This record gives sequence, C-alpha cells and structure tokens, in this order.
Amino acid sequence: MKNLPQKVRSKKLNSRIDLTAMVSVSFLLIIFFMVVGELSKPKIMDLSLPDYDGSTCGRFGGCGAGTEHRLITVLLDKNDKIIMYNGFLDYPLQAPKEIEYGKNGIRKELQSQKRRIFDFYGDASRGPIVMIKPSKKSNFKNLVDILDEMAISRIDTYVVVDNFSNEEKKLLASQ
Repeated sequence: MKNLPQKVRSKKLNSRIDLTAMVSVSFLLIIFFMVVGELSKPKIMDLSLPDYDGSTCGRFGGCGAGTEHRLITVLLDKNDKIIMYNGFLDYPLQAPKEIEYGKNGIRKELQSQKRRIFDFYGDASRGPIVMIKPSKKSNFKNLVDILDEMAISRIDTYVVVDNFSNEEKKLLASQ
C-alpha cells in the first residue's frame, strides 16, 4: 500500500494580545470619573428655618406673643453695607444702625442680641429670629458672609427674604 498524502496541518501561531494600553486607559477613565464626581458634588451649608404654620404665626413669620423681641432684621446693600434693627421697623426696639462685617461688627452685635433675648425669655430654645434681606445691589459674597456669621454666632433660626417694604427701601436710600 502506498502512502497516501496526509493532510498538511498548518501550524497555529500562538496569538498574544497586549492589554497594557487598555489597562492604562481604563485606569485613566476611572480616575477621571472619580475626580469629576468629587468636583460635581454641591458645596452646601446647613440652613435651619422655623416651622411655619399659618394658623399660629403672624404675617412677619414669628410665632407666639412677644416675637418682636426676638426679631432681628439685617439689610444687605451695595459696598458691603449692613443695616440692622430689632423688632418691626414701624416700632423698632433698637433704631436701625449701620454695622460692619467681622468679629467686632455684626458678630459682636448678634451675640449681644442673643444674650439680650436669653435674658428677656430665660429660655435658650427661644433664640433670635434673624431675617436677612439682601438688596438687588448687594453681591453674593455678602450673603455668604452673613450666613457664615449666623453659623459662627450659632443663630439657629434665620431666613433669607428678598422682599423689602417701602420703609426699608427708604432706609437703604437714606443711609
């Protein structure tokens, strides 16, 4: 018997894929998305506001009798100007006065008002209610600065309001 030609099998070459570049790209993508995720987180500040129940609160947002003793209004205007008064503007407990930012300005005044309110009520849970009213001419930095002062002075109840009464507009114009 004659030798039949056998099928010639081709040699398979050992194929090897270099994954080094893909691993490097994967790590770069992971690092990129981690950094973007961290940078996209909003930077926030805790804001404590009073509970508002329209049946028990007056039109000025204070609840209960004697709220005018707790009410402090802070008006923010252009050129870093702060005007502060206690009570209602029609019958203020303390006349409106211009105050500066910083520990010898607004911070000192807020802490003294907090002590005055504590002495009046004798109850630490009934602290000051601060209404912050930034005018259209004030800048965002002033608002952030006054919110920082609320946190430093440990004022728990404050609100940012954007509406001015006519008397407050006149007060800002006259100062």
